[in-house]
Amino acid sequence: MPSAGNISSRLTRCRVVLPVRMLCAALTAAVILIFPHQHNIHAETAMSDLHKLDQPEILSVLFHPRATAETAPPEGAVNIDIPVAEGTIIGSRLFTAGKADPVILFFHGNGETVTDYDDIGPLYAGLGLNFLVADYRGYGWSSGNPSASAIINDGRTIYQTISQWLADNSYTGKLFVMGRSLGSAPAIDLAAEYGKEGLSGLIIESGFAETIPLARTLGIDLEAMGISEQDCFGNSDKISRVTIPTFILHGQRDSLIPLWQGQKLHAACGARSKELQIVPGADHNTLMAVAGMLYFQTIKVYVDKVTGTANWRQRRKDFKK
Repeated sequence: MPSAGNISSRLTRCRVVLPVRMLCAALTAAVILIFPHQHNIHAETAMSDLHKLDQPEILSVLFHPRATAETAPPEGAVNIDIPVAEGTIIGSRLFTAGKADPVILFFHGNGETVTDYDDIGPLYAGLGLNFLVADYRGYGWSSGNPSASAIINDGRTIYQTISQWLADNSYTGKLFVMGRSLGSAPAIDLAAEYGKEGLSGLIIESGFAETIPLARTLGIDLEAMGISEQDCFGNSDKISRVTIPTFILHGQRDSLIPLWQGQKLHAACGARSKELQIVPGADHNTLMAVAGMLYFQTIKVYVDKVTGTANWRQRRKDFKK
């Protein structure tokens, strides 16, 4: 099992828009709210158009890619290259627990790469969760250049390709999508567009509802550039169309993406079953350091609820591990 030192060293590589996970040892009580069903998903095949965000001065603060050579996967993992356009592939890595276990398709923050999760993937696998982390264009061994529109459109291609790959390779567990910080944008988009087609749940860590306040914190005044919230990622609007069970984690002291952003996502979410966990004492980059294994175990409990496999004996056994 990766040591706390290994995890901490990975966190120091994170930049700007990336939350780092794990729940506080003194987790606040989960608040599971059930609401009448009010929204239907209207699946759209049209490509996302975020061209107003695809300006160099904006992309330079939204993305911090690190190109690395493809490395051999750790034991129990496999690399999967996903074509997203002619001559362009996205690198991903799947950490396998068991082929009948649930699968989490994960989109990371803006300063990480797939290989940064080599000490995290085994923790998910150890709890019986297959964990598949995907890069963005220009990250890791992925080709191309990152952009706001590509991160959304590629997310849809990644979902479709991975769904088929899992089926072709006899993975039968339910599929969940998870995004943290910048990764909340493709994750919410997928949950809104494909929630009824094959996704069982949505997990958001330190996600944002509105883009303009986040950009302002990063030093970009989008409104002064003639860009409105309607021209941006639209997380708040999209999550209103999400009907699959949703689990949101946010740090109480997050100053980059303040807690009100997570609360707004929770309030806007159209799911009948939705949960918000506020992590006391944690800021944007210390969720994992503050909480330890409770972070993973809380996600495991949520997945078990959705899949109908939760029972107190197994949770106690997992906790003792």
